[in-house]
Amino acid sequence: MSRTPLPGIGSRYDLTTRERRRLSVVAHRDGSRTLSAYREDDADACALSVRLSPGEADSLIDALMPTHHSPNLLSTTGLGLVAERIMLSATSHWNGRLLGDTQMRTRTGVSIVAVLRRAEAIPSPGPDFRLAGGDTLIVIGTLEGVEAAAVILGRE
Repeated sequence: MSRTPLPGIGSRYDLTTRERRRLSVVAHRDGSRTLSAYREDDADACALSVRLSPGEADSLIDALMPTHHSPNLLSTTGLGLVAERIMLSATSHWNGRLLGDTQMRTRTGVSIVAVLRRAEAIPSPGPDFRLAGGDTLIVIGTLEGVEAAAVILGRE
């Protein structure tokens, strides 16, 4: 895949499939995407072009990802680690409690690497960090550990 900056627009990503079909996606600065497929007999002639809203693009991404994908999944690596966003509800058992009280790393092997609160990112929160409803916790660990963390943090 290649990336081409499009000043004032966003970026274009071009992909040639194993079957020699050419596809491109323009990632617009407003979050929308334009997906284009080119004709087999003329790689410069567009056969299909579809503009997708940010929500439609997210739905398409979900459909293309493996079955274990969740909308909160940030990334995976060949090392078997995932990073995921976990939202803490206002009715969570952990609302108002210290992060250390969760014993997250001991119980799941997962590390909480950041907390997103309103428009602020708090990197590497310590055990004395007080959690609040509405916080989004960024966790990294194995898929199993991240799933266990979501169950623990979802406790009401």
